[in-house]
Amino acid sequence: MADDPRKEVDVYPISCYYFGSKEAIVSKDETPSDRIKRMESNYAAHGLRTSVEAVLLVELLKHPHLLLLQAKNSIFNLPGGRLRPGESDIDGLTRKLSRKLSASEDGDGKEWEVGECLGMWWRHDFETLLCPYLPASVKKPKECTKLFLVRLPESRKFIVPENLKLLAVPLSQVHENPKTYGPIISGVPQLLSEYSINIVHI
Repeated sequence: MADDPRKEVDVYPISCYYFGSKEAIVSKDETPSDRIKRMESNYAAHGLRTSVEAVLLVELLKHPHLLLLQAKNSIFNLPGGRLRPGESDIDGLTRKLSRKLSASEDGDGKEWEVGECLGMWWRHDFETLLCPYLPASVKKPKECTKLFLVRLPESRKFIVPENLKLLAVPLSQVHENPKTYGPIISGVPQLLSEYSINIVHI
């Protein structure tokens, strides 16, 4: 019998981490229409928008939980954001993680272990939702979002802007629940199916 080909990821108890707050981050979009207008403007100036997001796992009640940022009580996001023109995926993701989850935004990136890309999602035009495929008929997609597995150390501090909440949500709760969490987050458990998740007890 062949060895299990799945990759491994170690997950540590949420009690190993410290959670604090810092000054709020100003939101650029008040409504969905504001976001579409900003996307159109950015696309006209820079072309395809590329975003990078982190899959961060912790253990709670003997189950793996996904760390999500919540804004305005109803909007859930994976930590991350848009790349700057010419910025690499890893540099952009470590910058965004430091901005949203670290005490200082000026980290050198070494505190974040950005691993493999789990998947890519595409926005075919400004109005539609992101899809996990790009049809040949779509010649000029408007946005690409890449998900990366970021392995956490056994201990660290999470310092979150005071207008955001950092939540630990069970993988079983987000699985196939796009109505609450959107298509990307609800698809994360399936992307992790090729991994062996090791709960590490400290």
